[in-house]
Amino acid sequence: MSDKPRDDLPAVLALSPVDGRYRAATAPLRELLSEAGLIRQRVRVEAAWLEHLAGAVPSLAGASLSGTVRERTRQLADTPDAACAMAVKAIEARINHDVKAVEYYVRGELAAAGAGPATLELVHFGCTSEDINNLSYALLLRAAREQMHAPLAALDTELTTLAHRAAGHAMLARTHGQPASPTTLGKEVANFVARLRRAERRWAAVEILGKWNGAVGNFNAHRAALPQVDWRSVSSAFIDSLGLAANSYTTQIEPHDWIGEYCDALAGLNVILLDLSRDFWGYISLGYLRQRAVAGEVGSSTMPHKVNPIDFENAEGNLGIANALLRHFAEKLPVSRWQRDLTDSTVLRNLGVALGHTLIAWRALARGLAKVEADAARMRSDLDGAWEVLGEAVQTVLRAAGVPDGYELLKAFTRGRSIDANSLGEFIDTLPLPAQEKQRLRALHPADYIGYATELTAAI
Repeated sequence: MSDKPRDDLPAVLALSPVDGRYRAATAPLRELLSEAGLIRQRVRVEAAWLEHLAGAVPSLAGASLSGTVRERTRQLADTPDAACAMAVKAIEARINHDVKAVEYYVRGELAAAGAGPATLELVHFGCTSEDINNLSYALLLRAAREQMHAPLAALDTELTTLAHRAAGHAMLARTHGQPASPTTLGKEVANFVARLRRAERRWAAVEILGKWNGAVGNFNAHRAALPQVDWRSVSSAFIDSLGLAANSYTTQIEPHDWIGEYCDALAGLNVILLDLSRDFWGYISLGYLRQRAVAGEVGSSTMPHKVNPIDFENAEGNLGIANALLRHFAEKLPVSRWQRDLTDSTVLRNLGVALGHTLIAWRALARGLAKVEADAARMRSDLDGAWEVLGEAVQTVLRAAGVPDGYELLKAFTRGRSIDANSLGEFIDTLPLPAQEKQRLRALHPADYIGYATELTAAI
């Protein structure tokens, strides 16, 4: 069997599930974060730099671009040909350098458009490979964040809808896995909505930086070529034109601190969704959430009655893989020996894998959320058997009334005992409280003891 890579292999033969089993789920990111996507972005950056350079430093020989050359430069900076990635790979196969291959490709395209030798020498002028790479990855990660906003917003919408729908569905809370003061299903979902929105704001706020300052970050070659030009301003203006923020203090590489922040923020967001996946799995197990069966699906190879929470399990697994990579990126990428080493190169190529697993998880969660509905009767049943949780209410009323040792009284009465409405009512009758307060406490049901849960949910 040939070991030559093929582009037409069926998904079932893919080594990674990102491009195999989950190929459809990750399709929106493939255009951006595949190697072909990276090559196209490199071509755009090379062409955009030539265009900017020609306008910013007209004293350079070859800076005056003819109409056809200017048009082709703009085409390459906007939308490189679909076949450009394979053309660049063919050049790379000959010279064994990925970024230089991009330069040669751009030069070839401009030569075909009529560019003269002096203009062709301005392609990659003053650049190190990392100038091209860091801006390319910056643009790709910005585009990926924009692309992933829609599925994240869809999760927010689905969760908010569920929270409002279940705002009044009281349920028994569990702290340390044990029965605790009641809450509502809607309020517990609203908690996740609030956390998710905060995490998304943190991710969206990560400033995307770029560097364009030569071999070790000092504009050495630029200043040697044309010392009268303010190269720092030329560089900053170029980076600004790409919608990025200039980082003036770098070595040969942009330090990748912002990529670390980006990955860490995304991992933090994923942790919240992982927590949600586990909680929903648990609510399904308790029967608080029911899953709608999908016609034709099989839940178990031997137990035909089962509807397994596979979407939440799929999400949990993929979020774990994504975060293992994202945390590694956050810790590794900002670390480089002296002015540069090459360990970041192969690591950066896996950014698409981490974002791919993230997107797989988000889509699995969306499927799972679309299939669940609250079982109010099941939640009410648990509350009907948990009158002991009103011990908190009673002892706090005693505290408010100034009755000494209220907590100890309730602890002695409730801890480790089975409590029902009658026994609790009889106990309340013995308390040194006004008759009106006793009546109010006796009328309280665990399902009513939910504080501001409904109002908090409505406000989300």
